[in-house]
Amino acid sequence: MKFFLDTASLKDISWAAQAGLIDGITTNPSLLAKQAGDLDPRDVLKEICSLVEGPVSAEVVSIDTAGMVNEGTELAKIADNIVVKIPMLEEGMVAVRQLGAAGIKTNVTLCFSSVQCLLAAKAGAAFVSPFIGRIDDVGQEGMDVIREARVIFDNYGIETEILAASIRHPRHVVEAAMIGADVATLPPDVLKKLLLHPLTDRGLDQFLSDWSKLAARAKATV
Repeated sequence: MKFFLDTASLKDISWAAQAGLIDGITTNPSLLAKQAGDLDPRDVLKEICSLVEGPVSAEVVSIDTAGMVNEGTELAKIADNIVVKIPMLEEGMVAVRQLGAAGIKTNVTLCFSSVQCLLAAKAGAAFVSPFIGRIDDVGQEGMDVIREARVIFDNYGIETEILAASIRHPRHVVEAAMIGADVATLPPDVLKKLLLHPLTDRGLDQFLSDWSKLAARAKATV
């Protein structure tokens, strides 16, 4: 499974990239607005693309086909690793086809059912993004969408990658990996939690304590 970091924070991206923990980035207008401040969001995206080699998803804000295609075309000019995020709309599916015909990769966002994922894949999306946490929030099982989409895509040899989004905690990551999601996009705090376990800390403390005692005994005998 690939890990993408869901953020526009240059600090968090630099940390995760230098540690070799991530394979790409996902952003959205809200994340970019928070990071950019008075800066041009395109400049922020350009900087992000320089920090990671993998895909960097950048989202359009138009909801009509022509607007999405125009925005997507301009976003794709920022860097070779830009992937254009398109919302799961009828007009969006037309935009996905048109952008794909121009050689521009897309990530269809705001998917909430396996059928939406299938339609996006048929339109030519490189990634489909089911929003697990938001589905859970309305009393449904978000992982069911991943599970169904995995079976459907495998049945028909569909190469579109399933990107588990709206991940809230480490267990979401484990379940998505077990089901067969190709990618999980994580907020920085969840990625950091994946590195942690209380037994790791306890074990390390014990090892260091035992080593200190051994060193002290060795020093005493000199």
